[in-house]
Amino acid sequence: MEHGQTEDLNDLMRRRREEYHELQQHGVQPYAYEFPVDAEAQEVLASFSDDDPQRDVAVAGRIMTIRRMGKASFTHIMDHTGKLQIYVKRDEVGEDSYKMFKLLDIGDIVGVRGFVFRTRTGEVSVHAKEIELLAKSLRPLPVPKEKTDEDGNKVVYDQFADKELRYRKRPLDLILNPSVKDVFIKRSQLIRSMRQFLDGRGYIEVETPVLQPLYGGAAARPFVTHHNALDMTLYLRIADELYLKRLIVGGFHGVYEISKDFRNEGMDRNHNPEFTMMELYVAYKDYRWMMELVEEMLFTINKAVNNTNSAVVGGEEIDFTPPFRRLSMFDSIKEHTGEDLRGKDEAELRAAAKRLGVELEDSDGPGKIIDEIFSERVEDKLIQPTFITDYPLELSPLAKKHRTEQGLVERFELYINGQEIANAFSELNDPIDQKERFVEQASLRARGDDEAMTFDEDYVETLEYGMPPTAGLGIGIDRLTMLLTGAESIRDVILFPTMRPEK
Repeated sequence: MEHGQTEDLNDLMRRRREEYHELQQHGVQPYAYEFPVDAEAQEVLASFSDDDPQRDVAVAGRIMTIRRMGKASFTHIMDHTGKLQIYVKRDEVGEDSYKMFKLLDIGDIVGVRGFVFRTRTGEVSVHAKEIELLAKSLRPLPVPKEKTDEDGNKVVYDQFADKELRYRKRPLDLILNPSVKDVFIKRSQLIRSMRQFLDGRGYIEVETPVLQPLYGGAAARPFVTHHNALDMTLYLRIADELYLKRLIVGGFHGVYEISKDFRNEGMDRNHNPEFTMMELYVAYKDYRWMMELVEEMLFTINKAVNNTNSAVVGGEEIDFTPPFRRLSMFDSIKEHTGEDLRGKDEAELRAAAKRLGVELEDSDGPGKIIDEIFSERVEDKLIQPTFITDYPLELSPLAKKHRTEQGLVERFELYINGQEIANAFSELNDPIDQKERFVEQASLRARGDDEAMTFDEDYVETLEYGMPPTAGLGIGIDRLTMLLTGAESIRDVILFPTMRPEK
């Protein structure tokens, strides 16, 4: 902010504090305790009838415009449903209330009692009989201004449009860009619809630890903390998987959790270090059954959120009508690059990556090389819902070996609009195999892969009691919200995203 702008802001804030003290001197409490609202802006506008214009209402909201005209004034207030014009006449509200009103500013929150009518210009409004200050705004809103250019066109400037500032100042973003609220209302609808879908099938919502002595269930770096009383290192969970599968061992038929997970990784338009996941585990099922459930669930959720079978993202219409396309990882790579990687050893895979211009790390094993090629050359081409199936065993230490293809596991990831939306396995329930996979992960860590899983001895011990065949699923709520609302960045669907500190 430039020096002149800072001075202007300081002057405005000083004036508002002077108004605050002047209001107190006139016996006006700048911060009320309550106001009995009985009507909302949207409903008032929608229900008005010229045949019955004298309805009494009590409305409240934030002042967004003020137009003072001597003995009468117009103001627009905004509540959580929209804007509503208020007509304030000195002779109606009384001399003292009108003096109080003249000390109000854009951003102040007021309560109004009056009747609904239509002005001579045709705008449905509330004719104020009483007006009460509910909260004085001591800091001015960065309200957009208008001016007319030489050609007579209106030009809007000083808009609160800077994306980074909007993320940092989300309350202002919600005040000044009301459409932002719609995204988060849809996010709430999405989660509610998902819960109804899962609850309706008899699955139980549970809660598992956020602070864990061992992190697991995904390939990711954790956040580390310390518990003083126990003098031990703990980790913020990177996934819920291992605890939820413990519950399947314990006798639950189907369990799910909608939770915050944390991964200490980079940030971009698709990644935030704190994010929301839904994980589901159902006994006696496999990954093929889970594909059908995912199809039905996403179709149902999108219908609840968008009231249609599709969603529009970046100008592309995504059709959620089942069935979704199914394509193995190897077949998807061959389709989009021409390279057939089945049966190739590490040297041959590295040569293929070089031909495709895919950069690799020295620590990358064969599975990681295949995954890098897929990520760089295939992912962004998967626009319509597509299940990518049958991953290399090395990439999936918690998934069951493929029943017919050696070296692969029974796993799918659902890609839509070039993003991974869901990940699912036929869960590994052989404790001896699981222990060997954890040992292999330890060797990958020794090679320098700091995202390889840790050895969870207690989890292996739990499997030794016996876990039934199980299908598991994880869905990223943030990315699904992006998809169903057409948002371009994960920060657009998280109310308070993680931000780099301001200088």
